[in-house]
Amino acid sequence: MQNTRKKVLFLCTGNSCRSQMAEGWARHLHEDRIEAWSAGIEKHGLNPMAVKAMKQAGVDIAHHHSKLLSELSPIQFDLVITVCGHADEQCPLFPGNTKVLYHGFDDPPQLAEKLTTEKEQLACYLRVCFEIRDFIKTL
Repeated sequence: MQNTRKKVLFLCTGNSCRSQMAEGWARHLHEDRIEAWSAGIEKHGLNPMAVKAMKQAGVDIAHHHSKLLSELSPIQFDLVITVCGHADEQCPLFPGNTKVLYHGFDDPPQLAEKLTTEKEQLACYLRVCFEIRDFIKTL
């Protein structure tokens, strides 16, 4: 039986937070229709607060790891969604009929950087986590 799921890549700068959350939500909400991937223009490592926010939201991304776009080069994606402005500006051309869409989200580490308690910081991550979830629901 042929795989009819769409191959979707979520691309951000460091593949540490927003793209990881998007991949996690796509796998959680649309596993039957979407084969989800994430990568970055750079590799910053998986953000522990992103993992904590997603776990609190009911999705485990602790097994994810930060990847460069070049590590996924053999995959022919149907859709690439850039989730931050920098990745959108740096997004390479994709061969074939790959559609590229920009849907930016605030950067949780940047939102949380001046906050002093973990609870306040986590609230920033959760806000973006749920914004990403609501967007992924529309795919």
